[in-house]
Amino acid sequence: MIQTLRTLIVDDEPLAIERLQILTGQQDGIALVGTASDGASALRMVDALAPDLVLCDIAMPDLNGLEVAAAIERMDNPPAVVFVTAFDRYAVAAFDVAAVDYLLKPVSPDRLARALSRVREWRATERMPAQKSKWINEFWVQNRGEMLRIDVGQVDLIEAERDYMRLHVGGRSWLIHQTIKSLEARMNPDQFMRIHRSKMIRREGIVGLKHHGDGAWSVDLGEGGVHRIGRTYLHDVKAIMHA
Repeated sequence: MIQTLRTLIVDDEPLAIERLQILTGQQDGIALVGTASDGASALRMVDALAPDLVLCDIAMPDLNGLEVAAAIERMDNPPAVVFVTAFDRYAVAAFDVAAVDYLLKPVSPDRLARALSRVREWRATERMPAQKSKWINEFWVQNRGEMLRIDVGQVDLIEAERDYMRLHVGGRSWLIHQTIKSLEARMNPDQFMRIHRSKMIRREGIVGLKHHGDGAWSVDLGEGGVHRIGRTYLHDVKAIMHA
């Protein structure tokens, strides 16, 4: 028997709320308990109605979806939060508030069904309070019109492309809206290190170093290729290799 999820929809656009009402009405095991058009109202309704799930927009005036989710996370028995947004640029920030899923508008019935399945798994798992890590442990990336979750341990190389970062995972890559400076501050230095002003690598992926004879060095990532080390970062890379 499918577990019924008592659901609250939060969005500042009436048409977006209407569309989610229609979509949730087409899913089995969903009981809509209310809708809210702003963050403050959403928090009052969560407190009063104790829903199992909050489908929440992010870009809202005053209290935005990230702030709503952060407040929900501090509750004693918080509902699952699934973001429903038109923008992928909030994907990194979504990890700070432990979102269960991240849906891009317009949401398809199949994609919503997968999110609901993930919510049920999340609720069925015994969740013990844990200290929040300041390091990123997973990414949300846009993939064929939806958001895909990638574990940070799968990432081999991160390259800057203007205000974006390209994550390389095996033979595939994805863009996220983030600068290398801000991302570097969120990456665990025991796992990742910067080797160039535009590149970061996973430390476990290092196969060796290559000297080019002109004072320049490169790091060999095996199947991940060979990448030039910036002079500023060479000492740190060598220190790791000789540790």
